[in-house]
Amino acid sequence: MYNSKHRIRPANKHNQHTDFIAKVVQQLRDDESKLGIIKGNLEEYRQQRFLKRGFLTAIERFDWVFEASDDIEDICQQILADDYIGQRLRRYPLLFKGIL
Repeated sequence: MYNSKHRIRPANKHNQHTDFIAKVVQQLRDDESKLGIIKGNLEEYRQQRFLKRGFLTAIERFDWVFEASDDIEDICQQILADDYIGQRLRRYPLLFKGIL
């Protein structure tokens, strides 16, 4: 009766996203001043009136990460972490706009 096919994501899209995040993290490790770009992006998006709740949550989680530590390695590890915060940060690549 019902067609219960599950949506299958193309593997190359996932790999592109993972590659992008890996390149961003490498750029951050190479040049700590690029954290300022992320902070600027957070402020830019924070000023917008209508954002999805998930995007606002990602901004809030990034604020937590910056409050917890100012060490670049700690920040990079949190971005790559397989926990809730890391997944939330990686879900919105616009937060990393201008890093590459």
